[in-house]
Amino acid sequence: MSTKPNAAGLCLALLLLAACNRNLEPFDPAEEPHQPDLSRIFPAAAGGSEVAQNAPTEMPPPPPAMTDEPELAAPAGEPIRGTLRVAPELASAQPAGAVLFLIARRNAPGPPVAVKRIEAPRFPLDFEIGPDDRMIKSMPFAGPLQLTARLDSDGNATSRTPGDLQGVAHAAVAPGETGVELVLDERL
Repeated sequence: MSTKPNAAGLCLALLLLAACNRNLEPFDPAEEPHQPDLSRIFPAAAGGSEVAQNAPTEMPPPPPAMTDEPELAAPAGEPIRGTLRVAPELASAQPAGAVLFLIARRNAPGPPVAVKRIEAPRFPLDFEIGPDDRMIKSMPFAGPLQLTARLDSDGNATSRTPGDLQGVAHAAVAPGETGVELVLDERL
């Protein structure tokens, strides 16, 4: 028995794949829900269908659990406050027009707990990062948290451009902590 794909089967699979049109449109958050038009599926009789005449004209309201967003939010601690500085030897190396990303992470893998984006920062910079800056609102703003900062020249949080400056707090911090010192002391 050969394990090579059959040319006819491969052509058929490609043809089916190319013919697949699910008519998917991009998500529109402003789009209002509405009842589907069932008349195309179930055409009404000459006198009108009893089902079509008794069909509701509006969508029922969503259940309360879907409208109460605060229930979805996790308990949150107090913001962390401190000062961010640039190391004196790197003061002249600040990229022009850079964006500062302040990031709070747990030691566990996964997304950051909170991220704050600050455009055109001036140093020294008094900062605050807290529950309002969480990436996922259902993730609790609880410690201990590791703070890092990066002065990013292209403004893209996912890129690491040579010449960007970064710094890491020397110790983990807890929500509500004040007087945290963070220094941008490394050049990528």
